[in-house]
Order: sequence, then C-alpha cells, then structure tokens
Amino acid sequence: MIRLINCGCRFTHREGITIERQNGAGNYAFVFFRSRAEVMINGRSEQAESNSYILFSPDMPHAYRDLERPFVNDWFHCEGEGLGELLKQLDFPMNRIVAAADPFIVPRHVLELQNAEREQGPHHDRIVDLELQSLFTKLSNALAREAVSTRAERYAEVLYRLRGELYGSPDVRLRVEELAARASLSKSYFQHLYKELFGCSVVTDMIRGRIEYAKYLLSSTGLSVGEVGGLCGYENETHFMRQFKQFAGMTPLGYRKGK
Repeated sequence: MIRLINCGCRFTHREGITIERQNGAGNYAFVFFRSRAEVMINGRSEQAESNSYILFSPDMPHAYRDLERPFVNDWFHCEGEGLGELLKQLDFPMNRIVAAADPFIVPRHVLELQNAEREQGPHHDRIVDLELQSLFTKLSNALAREAVSTRAERYAEVLYRLRGELYGSPDVRLRVEELAARASLSKSYFQHLYKELFGCSVVTDMIRGRIEYAKYLLSSTGLSVGEVGGLCGYENETHFMRQFKQFAGMTPLGYRKGK
C-alpha cells in the first residue's frame, strides 16, 4: 500500500522558494510546477516550465528554486511497499522533467489527497493508496498515448479517413491489404499503426462498424435478420448472427425485442 507522508495543493510562495536535498528526500518526492523553476538533478541544471512535473527517487540528490514570483506548485511525498514495482510496471519516468499532457490531472488528485488528509476516516489509507495509484497510472497512460500519436502522426490523417470510411460504409467489404495500399503502407505496418492509434485491430473495427449499423437497422426497420446481415456486408446469415452475438452480447432478434 502506498502511504502519503505529506502534500500541498497550490502552495504559493510569494517570496520565492529554494529546496535543497543533497542526499535525496529519503522517499518519493513529486513536484508539479505551476510556475517556472530551475531544477538541479544530481548536479545537472534544467529548467522546468509551468505545467510540468517530476518524480524524484528516494536517493536522488536534487534541488529546485523559483524562476518567477510568486512561485506556485503542487507536491507530495510518498512511500510504501510495492510502489517501486508499480512505477517499474508503468515505466514511470523518474528524475526527469515531464511536460503534462493534461495540466489538470495532477491538481485534481493532489486536491483529493489533501481532502483525504483533512477528513481522515476509517478508509483513509485505502483512499490515499487508490488516489496515488490512479495518478501515477493516468500520467503513465498519457505519456504512452503521446508517444503513440507521435509515431503515428505522419499517417494519422489518412488513418482517420480510412476509419471513417469503415464506419460510414459498413456494407462495403474491404480487405486489409487494400486499405494498407491506400495508405501506401505494408499490410503489417498498417495494422501496427492502426492498433497503436485506435487501440484495436482494423478487423475488429470493421466488425464493430457492421454491428453498429446492424443495430440501427434492427431498431428502426422491419427488415429480416438475413436482410439486415446482407446490408451490413454479410453473405452468410449464420456468420452474421454469430458475430452479432459476440460483439453485442445477444442475438439480433434479442436486440430487436429489447428495443
């Protein structure tokens, strides 16, 4: 369980601030910079812009000072068995300044941590543990998504257009090879980029598009199940019914009756 040692939300230092920890903090120290600061990490100087953050490992010598006044930051110190392993699993960056993709994530969680400290209660420790796990996980997830978008940025426009076609024309049977060729990519790289950008395979998206259209037809027309399947690109009614149940959790007739 992760334990919170102390925290501060939107701390305002009107006369500036200088923090020096030559031997590290002895615990995990997290700082979210709302104001610009100079940060020393093991003797190396870097500048932290507003809306950036850093997590110092327990033994990392570090210091930071204001570059503008008033200096405002959010911060917390934490420790606990399993915390190091969690950060390793998340591939969470330590001792490195990171620009926050969403500048509201950290303040929201630090505020909740501060409220939990004030209110206490029988489930205080569990609330703090979950809040910290959630924060680290969200920040790690945001970094992963940013890396994905950077790698796929060159092809993002064409991939979004092709995805729109899949959902806009579910009755048209398209092969992955054809879609990859239209993006001027090999089949394997096209599939790789597609999954990175959208979180699912192109084949799964094809099926989802067909099933969503089938739901619309089932709920708004009197067409038979076979006719609906045909309009959604299925040549075999049994295959249509099988995939519909797999993705919708019920049969086409069951879906229609539920509506």
